[in-house]
Amino acid sequence: MGISVGVLKETFPGERRVAITPKVLDTLTKAGVEVWIEAGAGNESGLPDEEYAARGAKIAAADEVREKAQVLLTVRAPEPTGLQKGQIVIGLCDPLSDPELALRYAQAGVTLFSMELVPRITRAQSMDVLSSMASIAGYKAVLLAATTLPRLFPMMTTAAGTVPPARVLVIGAGVAGLQAIATSRRLGAVVCGYDVRAAVKEQIESLGAKFVSITMGASGEGQGGYARALTEEEIRSQREQMAAVLKEQDVVITTAAVPGRKAPILVTREMVHGMSLGSVIVDLAAERGGNCEVTQAGATVIEHGVTVMGPLNLPASVPSHASQLYGRNIVTFLKNMLTKEGALNIDLSDEITRETLVARDGEVVNPRVQALLGVAAEAKS
Repeated sequence: MGISVGVLKETFPGERRVAITPKVLDTLTKAGVEVWIEAGAGNESGLPDEEYAARGAKIAAADEVREKAQVLLTVRAPEPTGLQKGQIVIGLCDPLSDPELALRYAQAGVTLFSMELVPRITRAQSMDVLSSMASIAGYKAVLLAATTLPRLFPMMTTAAGTVPPARVLVIGAGVAGLQAIATSRRLGAVVCGYDVRAAVKEQIESLGAKFVSITMGASGEGQGGYARALTEEEIRSQREQMAAVLKEQDVVITTAAVPGRKAPILVTREMVHGMSLGSVIVDLAAERGGNCEVTQAGATVIEHGVTVMGPLNLPASVPSHASQLYGRNIVTFLKNMLTKEGALNIDLSDEITRETLVARDGEVVNPRVQALLGVAAEAKS
């Protein structure tokens, strides 16, 4: 007998995505999984209940979904209030920044898996939510910049003269940064990219952008392919060289983030003041404090004639395709734990399962989250 899976309407402010789409239901039903969808869960993503029902899902009220589902698939893991002991929740819960939520899950006896903690190994690429959502964020950031900049992105030759192309700098060449570079190039801008990891130089250049060389003295690459936290001396040197580069840019898109930490300040207020009037900065690290000193999360501010945008949750602004990608990520993740009969098998010898399991049997079991809770407990005592 297969398990029952439920999908609720997202309640997080501004969240328009849905955990799964009708297109991925076949994968679950073929595996013997029974799927319950809260009525209207997909409306914000342009997915009516009828499409889910046509693929075999049962449409019900939220209370019935919570009652029937052994496993809840979510975009943002909700508060465990109202969930059943022993129930399993899979979703985004940002446990390295909000370990207290994991603790509340443990206290409620609800099992929690964090999609942010999917290891960056080849076998888990199809489950990598951070990468799929970062790609959308990088694309949308460029569109925001292009519609805000009082200049055109491409070079344009007209009878009235030639308009030069916009100059765009993308800081951080992870998935979001590379997508921002590619999108800016498609719109006709002259693009350059920078990252503390020298190893990504080829990737930046392969997209037709120029790699900005800033002397660091040591590699900026950390564990798992992410950028590492820099020393104070490295940050100071980086800022001095970056200021000269920023003066030449029309648009700056920043994407640098270290998991579980406040985003590093790469663009200081002084650098902003040195930029041309009308320039635009889009800070994709706004949710983690921002890469720009001027950034205000969720707001657009103008300082010294420069527009600084701090958008939050950009993937939710493209809910249809974001849900499509997220749905494939989370269903592939769930399927990795299903037996041939459709039963759930939480096998801790599997690296993907072990690394993403945050709370189980009344305890927080993830070592990284345990360490953060220990630090928080010491700070309170």
